[in-house]
Amino acid sequence: MKPQWTVLACFIFLIAGIAIGILIDGVDRNEDYETLYQVSTIDALLQGSYDGILSYREVKKHGDFGIATFDGLDGEMIAFEGNCYQIRADGKIIEVTDEMTIPFGTVTYFSPDHVVFVANASNITAFTQQVEAFLPSKNYMYAIQIRGEFPYVKTRSIPRQEKPYPRMVDASANQSLFEFFDTRGIIVGFWTPDLVEGLNIPGFHLHYLTDDRTGGGHIMELVVHNATVELDLSPGFSMVLPTGGDFSTVDLSGDLSSDLAVVEKGSN
Repeated sequence: MKPQWTVLACFIFLIAGIAIGILIDGVDRNEDYETLYQVSTIDALLQGSYDGILSYREVKKHGDFGIATFDGLDGEMIAFEGNCYQIRADGKIIEVTDEMTIPFGTVTYFSPDHVVFVANASNITAFTQQVEAFLPSKNYMYAIQIRGEFPYVKTRSIPRQEKPYPRMVDASANQSLFEFFDTRGIIVGFWTPDLVEGLNIPGFHLHYLTDDRTGGGHIMELVVHNATVELDLSPGFSMVLPTGGDFSTVDLSGDLSSDLAVVEKGSN
């Protein structure tokens, strides 16, 4: 090869390398990778705002990891590693399609920053206390992932509601409950601080799916043994509010914490 062509080839490779580096750096620095993206608010959902406002096609542009519900409050969503499933009240597990819509949910791109080991937790309260004790700060939001074998998991899924929609505290009275013993699976969810009250669920919000894709749902109770909990600290928060459905007329001025306690934990 002539010297001038050698110089030209080196120059081309140099430019290509710089371009690829910029591209990779741009992907790594994408703000969505450090942001929780949320559809609507938990208080709107509690008040019966169940119309799906955003398709999964749009939601997944902001994250491949998260939890949600579907149009009409139809079951529970769990998404991880690019997979997304609907856990229905009849116990069936359905792969989510791009056309399915979401009235409330949270997604992100999961990249763990911290790891917590939980040797034993006899119930969900003991588990949450142990994990919270290791949080580097309680002023941030964290995405949570746990894989492994779980001695016991109790979940729920709420059946699809029809208009006029009831408040969620009433809809949850007809929820389906499922119990799983010694199953392997994945837990996906979030921990959010008190500052998000009214927008999201303060504390833990977790969904479960068995490895064989035969069961899961919103976690109501949990026993943990030798679990490695991965935490992704998320300093960014982005939310889209509905422009249609019942959202514009829903009264969001009241304190719905008692309703939330019943819906999330089954307590009065």
